Formats: sequence, structure tokens, C-alpha cells
Amino acid sequence: MSRKAAVIALTALAPISWGSTYFVTTEFLPPDRPLFTGLMRALPAGLLLLAVTRKLPQGAWWWKSAVLGGLNIGAFFPLLFLAAYRLPGGVAAVVGSVGPLFVVGLAALFLGDRPTVRSLLTAIAAAFGVSLVVLKAGAALDLVGVVAGLLSALSMSAGTVFTKRWGRPEGVGALALTGWQLTAGGLIILPIAFLIEGAPPALDSANLLGYAYLAFGNTAISYFLWFRGIGQLSASSVTLLGPLSPISAAVIGWAALGQALGPVQLAGMAIAFGATLFGQLNPRTPAVKKAESFSSAERNGQELSMDLEVSSVRR
Repeated sequence: MSRKAAVIALTALAPISWGSTYFVTTEFLPPDRPLFTGLMRALPAGLLLLAVTRKLPQGAWWWKSAVLGGLNIGAFFPLLFLAAYRLPGGVAAVVGSVGPLFVVGLAALFLGDRPTVRSLLTAIAAAFGVSLVVLKAGAALDLVGVVAGLLSALSMSAGTVFTKRWGRPEGVGALALTGWQLTAGGLIILPIAFLIEGAPPALDSANLLGYAYLAFGNTAISYFLWFRGIGQLSASSVTLLGPLSPISAAVIGWAALGQALGPVQLAGMAIAFGATLFGQLNPRTPAVKKAESFSSAERNGQELSMDLEVSSVRR
């Protein structure tokens, strides 16, 4: 296996892991606490990584970390969950699947990567495949929910592009940068969660197990792999791995929850997976840019569906 293929495979583990969020949320976590769940995903993981790396931002990286953490976590989670409550899960997933198209446009604007017909068609095919997997007949639309879903996808996409643009400080690894962003995002969500949802709920052993998995396996490790991949692959290549999340969620729902997969869903999975693979073939290598403290960039970014399937959780 080539080094690039290994990087792609490791990066792909992040959205595959995010696809398990729906199963863990419905089977292990208390209901009706999406913001608290977002907080428990981000802040413990961020604080753990800060303790492990023992590195804090310096100079301009204080505000850069706050911006990236806000885009990737702090703004993304509340907008995502607002869409989740206002839209059926499938509609929310389809709205979020336009993320690769946002990345193509933002990369052209901020990274100088001109969009190609190939990248646009691949992103459209991936979104179409996701729609076949998750969209149900007769799904209702809600303007506020649709706008929130689009803004959440835009937030993630902007986080991906700016992480690529800014890179990371010299001598700072991907693990430390991940910790900065998760901590900043968690601190943004903290007051919102308490204002909207009130005090934390009582937690049993199953809840604690679920939150531990989300914080450390589903977030700390997965985001580290995602950010690391962004530093070594093009922004469009990384974001086109996002459709693996709803595919993973659909497979887990079939295997663990007995949810049916019909011919339309299987065709959608094949289209989305094919677009994901095609997006990794011979991507155009962006020119190396000299930016302050530039090395390989890392990022969160595109969960495309990280929690888009969590949107199925009912009040």
C-alpha cells in the first residue's frame, strides 16, 4: 500500500466512526439532550489532549484556534442540532451533504484551488448517493431547519479550508492542534447547552459508557485522524470522504438495529461510495503556500454526517 493510500485509509476511519453516532446516541445516551451530548463529545476530549500534549497556543494561534474551534465544533454542533430538530433525519443528512460543494468554492476563494468539472460532478454524485440512502418519501421541509443545515455544512467546510490555509505552528503536532480546537469549541457550546437545556441529566453506567466512547474514540481519535489527513491531502479529497459517514450509519442500522436496506438504499450507497473513491484518484495537488508557521495542516471539518444521522433522534 502506498503512503498516500495509507493516509486516505486512516483519514477515512474518522467519518466511518462518526457513522456510529446515531446508534450510540439512541441506544446508550439520555434522550433530548443534543447540546449536552455535543458538549460531552468536545470538551472532555479537548482537555484530555491538552493534558497529553502539554502545549497551549502562542501569539496569533489563540485567535486562530478559537476561530477554527468555533467553525468546526462550536458553531457546527448547535446549527446541526437545530436542523436535527426541525427536519427529518434524512432531509438533514441530504442538506449537510452539500459540504463538498462548499469546500470546492471556498478552496477556490481562499486556497487558490480552481474548481474543476471533475470535482463538482463528484461532489454532486456523492450528495445524490447520500440522498438515496437516507431520504424517505414524503419528507417535510422546514425553512429554519434547512437554513440551519446549510449553515452547519458551511461552517464545517470553512473550518476545513481555513485549517488547510493556516496549517499549524512549527513544532506543534496534529494532536495538540486537535486539542485546541475541541477545547475552544466545547467552551463555546458550554453556555449554550446550559441556557437551552439546563442542568446536566442524571447519568447511569450505560450513559457514561456512551459518552466515553463519543468523547475519546468517536471524537479525540477520529478528529486527530481527520485533521492529520487534511494536512496531507487536498481539501476536496478529504471532504469527499464525508459520505462514508451516512453509509456507515446505514450499515450499522441494518446490522445492529434491524433497519431495512432496499434496492434504492443499496444503489445510493454504491453511488456515494463510488464518488468517494473517485474523489481520491489523481487529485490535483495544490501549490505549496508559504503562510506564517506553515507545515502540514490538520483539521476537523467535514463530519459531513458526523452527526447528521444523530438528527434522527427524536425529542
